[in-house]
Amino acid sequence: MHLEAVLKFSTQHAKPPGLILQYGTAGFRTKAEHLDHVMYRMGLLAVLRSKKTKSVIGVMVTASHNPEEDNGVKLVDPMGEMLAQTWEVYATNLANAEEHELQAVLSDIIHQETINMQQDAFIAIGKDTRPSSESLSFAVIDGVNSLESKYHDYGLVTTPQLHYIVCCRNTSGAYGEPTVEGYYQKLSKAFTELVKQSHSCGGENRHLNVDGANGIGALKLKEMRRYLDSALSVQLCNDGAKGKLNYMCGADYVKVQQKPPEGINVIPGEPCCSFDGDADRIVYFYNDNANCFHLLDGDKIATLISTFIKELLVKADLHLKMAVVQTAYANGSSTHYLEEIMKVPVFCAKTGVKHLHHKAQEFDIGVYFEANGHGTVLFSNAAEEQIKQLVSMETTEERKKAAQMLNNTINLINQTVGDAISDMLLIEAILSIKGLNVQKWDEMYTDLPNRQLKVKVSDRKVIETTDAERRTIKPPGLQEKIDELVKKYNLSRSFARPSGTEDVVRVYAEADTQGNANALAYEVCLAVYHLAGGVGEEPKPLR
Repeated sequence: MHLEAVLKFSTQHAKPPGLILQYGTAGFRTKAEHLDHVMYRMGLLAVLRSKKTKSVIGVMVTASHNPEEDNGVKLVDPMGEMLAQTWEVYATNLANAEEHELQAVLSDIIHQETINMQQDAFIAIGKDTRPSSESLSFAVIDGVNSLESKYHDYGLVTTPQLHYIVCCRNTSGAYGEPTVEGYYQKLSKAFTELVKQSHSCGGENRHLNVDGANGIGALKLKEMRRYLDSALSVQLCNDGAKGKLNYMCGADYVKVQQKPPEGINVIPGEPCCSFDGDADRIVYFYNDNANCFHLLDGDKIATLISTFIKELLVKADLHLKMAVVQTAYANGSSTHYLEEIMKVPVFCAKTGVKHLHHKAQEFDIGVYFEANGHGTVLFSNAAEEQIKQLVSMETTEERKKAAQMLNNTINLINQTVGDAISDMLLIEAILSIKGLNVQKWDEMYTDLPNRQLKVKVSDRKVIETTDAERRTIKPPGLQEKIDELVKKYNLSRSFARPSGTEDVVRVYAEADTQGNANALAYEVCLAVYHLAGGVGEEPKPLR
């Protein structure tokens, strides 16, 4: 290892003494001015990971749905998945090492993983549109260069596009062409082929209003529109021309505030969707004729997609094991609909797509979505092979058509990670095929009223959870208090969990009415504030 070069470059990206950062749910994320040394060191770590796996590794500079002044970094493993959890410890240790400790920490990783430092390494780098992203991506490049390794800077890309590119490069193009153009071509071809198989839309052009969160997703969707021909007309709002990234817009804003984003004209009955800042989340929404807001979040998306795939499996007479993976945030009505009406098994995993992704891999077809709209569908190699074989077999027209539609669905889905553009196209294709408008989709089941809040605390680690984060085990007395509060309301449940990205405790509540859900959420917040070391003003009742 060329430690002289590593340490020389490191002085140009010096760590502020005493600064401690934790690798969270999807990487490091904080104020951009605190991240220069982290980016340099993640360039180093990516090289070590690449040498260890003998694969291309991705580094994405983004802070997703966070405010524009924040930034962060996500590392992408060989098949486009998130960084292996065992390496998250290395990432945290490396980021927090003082300058004089850096050599020892690097040497320890190399020793523990028995890394051959003579092995070639290659890093794929991408960034979002934040003002800080360019300089931070240069810090990543310095880390790669200090270990004399190769890289390709893909510039402005969505997070899912970088995941796609990494997977393509490591499968020698079997997953697709490892370029943004290749991404557009693969998805648009699958989308148009799928929509062609629809008899219900009568060839009519579908129209959709898209809130791009003033982020990279808007930029890339603009580029992709020409590939969609007349199959889908997209009206882009919050496209970054004048608005601030994620400010009063984007998927997280719409989900949490339960209202339309600023900068979009919502016409009653017209479908709208919102991306987040790096375009790996999506939620749909619309206003009804009474101008009442309706949200279709990750639960609604998972239900629509899994219902569609289940119907195709039945028509194709394919006996594949399918399941839906949710988190504690999933609305109780969605779980009931899937299990009782659609007869699809549902499993609960810890919050964070890495946990859902891992669980979904246990099935032939695993559909996973967080309620925030982050999710995708995974098909096992065996399932893909069975579907492809059926396409070429001599069989009934119905079975063959269903198999072709499943095959196009596989090509339309970005199986590496949740992808707002891919998910949007799949949703639009399904609605076209099934002859549904957004209201009819919404009516598949009715969500229980719910509310999400957060309580600022001095240290989020005082909260410990179990049962896929649905129950707290620390601090003492908190779960008993939550149980007591839940008993006051009909059809209710609530939980509190520490955020993976900031020093807050997130509280979720649902009940039979919105008023009761609001009241329960407030009362649980109050309990968290008093029992878990809340800071600042005591939570106030919701109006």
